[in-house]
Amino acid sequence: MVDKGRAGLTRRRVIETALRLLNEVGLDGLTVRRLAAELNVQNPALYWHFRNKQELLDGMAEAITLAAGMGPPAEGESWEDWLTDRARRRRHSLLAYRDAARIIANARLGPAATRVVDEELAAMIGYGFTPVLALRTGMAFVHYVNGFVLQEQTARQGDAGSPAEQLAALAEQLDGGTSAPLIVALLEGGSTVGDQAFEHGLRMLVDGARAALAD
Repeated sequence: MVDKGRAGLTRRRVIETALRLLNEVGLDGLTVRRLAAELNVQNPALYWHFRNKQELLDGMAEAITLAAGMGPPAEGESWEDWLTDRARRRRHSLLAYRDAARIIANARLGPAATRVVDEELAAMIGYGFTPVLALRTGMAFVHYVNGFVLQEQTARQGDAGSPAEQLAALAEQLDGGTSAPLIVALLEGGSTVGDQAFEHGLRMLVDGARAALAD
């Protein structure tokens, strides 16, 4: 294997390759050695751009975050529509990469993403939010999306059985059987994952933010 060292190896190329490799092998399979082999370089060549694996993961997290299209709302756009659309785009960006929610959860924002967050908070202040309320509201949406996608990406698969079998097994654990509120809710479409559940959570967040802003 030819070690090209720094020649032709950019930070952007490393991150793009790491993200592609992430979809193939997952976070647990993504090692510096494997990434170097994918790039046809020796391990030390990567350390010109990232001092350790965590810095690489931070760079990957920032790329995923920026791909969601961060930034202040468009002129005339309500803060409700902006935060809702922002959350949807973030979820879409996270779902595009295997284990992305796990990476985001432990990452630090880089300078580029940090500056955009500050611009977003300034826009929220323009809508009447205090700096603290703007920060807490914005992060509530971010944490909601991250946690929701984490659940989606780590949902147990395999031998859990069909949905009907899972419901039957769950009903056996409850005194009310198939009449128990939990079973009724699930039978009526009360899934805790998927688009409908995600949109419900967004509405709750928007309603809560609106109430906090009016208080």
